[in-house]
This record gives sequence, C-alpha cells and structure tokens, in this order.
Amino acid sequence: MDRLYNIYSREDLLKQRQAEPFSRKTVSFYRYVQLSELPELRDRLYADWFAMGVLGRVYIAEEGINAQISVPEPSISSFIDYLDSTPWFKDMPLKWAVEDSQFSFLKLKLKVRRKIVADGLEEGSFDVTNVGRHLSAAEFNAALEDENTIVVDMRNHYESEIGRFDKAICPEVETFREEVDYVVNKLNAHKDKKILMYCTGGVRCEKASAYLRHHGFKDVNQLYGGVIEYARQIKEAKLPSRFHGKNFVFDERLGERITDEVIAHCHQCGTACDTHTNCANDSCHKLFIQCPACAATYRGCCSPECTDQLKEA
Repeated sequence: MDRLYNIYSREDLLKQRQAEPFSRKTVSFYRYVQLSELPELRDRLYADWFAMGVLGRVYIAEEGINAQISVPEPSISSFIDYLDSTPWFKDMPLKWAVEDSQFSFLKLKLKVRRKIVADGLEEGSFDVTNVGRHLSAAEFNAALEDENTIVVDMRNHYESEIGRFDKAICPEVETFREEVDYVVNKLNAHKDKKILMYCTGGVRCEKASAYLRHHGFKDVNQLYGGVIEYARQIKEAKLPSRFHGKNFVFDERLGERITDEVIAHCHQCGTACDTHTNCANDSCHKLFIQCPACAATYRGCCSPECTDQLKEA
C-alpha cells in the first residue's frame, strides 16, 4: 500500500536526513487553478511525491496549490516532468531558494484546505484574477528609484522585522485580512500613485493586488516570485539588492540571508540579531528572535517563566 502519512518521530526524521547520500534543493511554487476531487488528488500527490523523496508543506484547495518543498537533486528532473505531465501544474513557475539545507523540511505534509492562503476574505467579493502587474527584480529596483512610488510589505510583522525593502510600509498586524484592510485605508488618498507590493514567494500578493485594484487603485505592481525569486535574479544578474537583511521562510531554516546586514535585535537583550527560534518550552513555542548568549542563559526559552517550566519538566 502506498504511504500517505508520515509515521516517524522528529529524531528518526533527522537521522534519515543525515544519512541521505544526496543533496537537496528547496523550492516553492503556487498556482490559482480550479481543482476538484481534492481528497483523491491529495492522496495521489502524496504517494507519488513521497516515492521521489519530496519533503515539505503543501496545501491544495479548490482554488489551487501552494507548496514549499525540498527535492533530492537526483529527482529534480523527474519532479518537473511530473508537474508538466499534470494539466493543472504544467509550466509551473518554480522559485528556488538561494540557500539550501538538507534539513529545510523533515517530512512531507500535504493537506486539503478551504484556501491555499488563509486570507479571511469573503469568496466572490472581488475578481481574484484582476491582479497587479508582475515586475522582475530589475524592474522592481528601477521602480524603487521613483520617490513617489509607495512600497508595501504584504508579510507579517515578524517577517519584515528581519528583512525588508527600502522605504517599505510594514504593517504591524497579525493576519492577512487585517493587512489588506490596513493598506487600503492607509493609502486611500494615493490611489493614483504607483504601488509596489512584495511578499515571500508571491502568492499573498496575487490576492492583495487584486483586492487593491477592486478598491480603485490604478497602478498596482507586485514583485514576481516574491523575495525568493528576487534574490535569485539579483544574484544571477549581479544587481544591487534593495532588500536588506534576511528573508523569513516557512521551513526549518526560518530564514535565508539576502544581504549581510542585520537589521533586527534580540527580543531579550537588544543586541543585533536576526535569528528566529521557537521557545523550547513545549507549552509555549512562541516564535521570537534570540541571540546565542540569551539562548544559553534562557535555555532557548522566551522568558524566565518558560525557562523555569523547562527546568521543572
């Protein structure tokens, strides 16, 4: 019988990754496309991709697919051929990470969801296909030179804290719905200006740009492939980076470095640091920034209270 779920502990998974005789490449992709028979599709994708050694986090919904995965280098061609042989996924734009790790993902998790990004927006309330213009890294850099351009970071605050573009507006919000409403209200008086939007891999900007256009914004632009693809393009074309710091990623790495600048600070002592971690206290697991010295002092915890609970456990 085909494997359809992970059955190993984290310790076993780490040992499996350490023993692999090949390298892995981390890649993300998404597509808004009408999918059906989701449970059957989910099981088929899981079985086929697991057989190729694919690991990562994949969400499918009636509106499409959103994936962040790790592929064994020997299986890359086969995986791309698989996508191209599937009508919904043919010619899929792939965003390859600039930093790779054998441990970016430890297992394959493939879930059926109502939406591929939890946006909190009412279905059918606007045309999600009426998206903004996609800009390459070079075009995005050029647009940033215009002092009248407005730049909006469509990620969560903990993502922009460690890395962001020049003069970007970074809303202090917790959810995508709060963010798009905040942006529409804040920029209501600037509907005729050029708006530049960016996110991690591009998927959030697809809906956000359509939402802004629905609310009357005239010149809406989005960074093609997000910061992940931007980093690849500037490296390949030897362009200057207008993004500073690290790009937060949703895997075991929690970030990949784009420039050497450290623009964030340890949440406990305030020293320059941009390393995210999850609190070591199992009852907490808060995501926060912690320097090596505080990690040692607090045993990887976010507070003295969590450290005490860890000692008692």
